Amino acid sequence: MGPVAETPDAYIAALSGWQLERCWMMRAAVMAAAPFEETIKWTNIVFTANGPCILIRAEEQRVLLGFWRGKRLRDLEPRIKASGKYQLGNLVLTETTEITAEHVASLAAEACHLNAELGNPAARA
Repeated sequence: MGPVAETPDAYIAALSGWQLERCWMMRAAVMAAAPFEETIKWTNIVFTANGPCILIRAEEQRVLLGFWRGKRLRDLEPRIKASGKYQLGNLVLTETTEITAEHVASLAAEACHLNAELGNPAARA
């Protein structure tokens, strides 16, 4: 479970080491990729655009970059693993996992596009 924080800034500030660097980079890349709103939900940083879209979750030994429509992003990033119901998928990152800000931004832009095209993934059918 990530740090308990009231704001995304406080969440990032509570991290250290590689997790601080990685989460800061990913947050900046996501926010630069599309007009997301960000908040803290479920003790994660959650980015919304026509519903929940992306989350960042720091855990003890890893960081998750989660996507509500992650299964649809596997062509862009085959390391995304299905998670739970629906189309959820997570990219599990450790200290040695390589990922660039450009790649995170590309995934975030496509995730935003999918929510715009397909609607709010949290809306009940």
